[in-house]
Amino acid sequence: MDGEGSPQTGMIQQLSDPLYRCKGWMKLVAVMSIIGGVLQALTIIGIVIAWLPIWTGILLFQSASAIRDAYERDSRDAMITSLSKLKTYFIIMGVLTLIGVILGAFAMLFGLVGSGLAIFSHRPH
Repeated sequence: MDGEGSPQTGMIQQLSDPLYRCKGWMKLVAVMSIIGGVLQALTIIGIVIAWLPIWTGILLFQSASAIRDAYERDSRDAMITSLSKLKTYFIIMGVLTLIGVILGAFAMLFGLVGSGLAIFSHRPH
């Protein structure tokens, strides 16, 4: 299913070109994510969530490798694999970002309530 000999030969190469040109950056972000996850695993609290950056780094690295194969071999299957890995990466990052925003909002709310209570508890009567 690589598309060899079909009228669409070269189509996968054209479609994969933008990702192919940034595959080095994808691998850099992947390696940095994996290193960050390993460093998190060295802490007691970080060990609980360290698998997430390691997993996302592996997904991104696999996507970059697959996009290289898609471009260099004009492989439809490699292109689908790469995009599938990217999809999973962005879903995970989206969920983590949403969780971070929600936790940040709760932290701000508790901070405001706590500071308000501290101010009112020190008022002279």
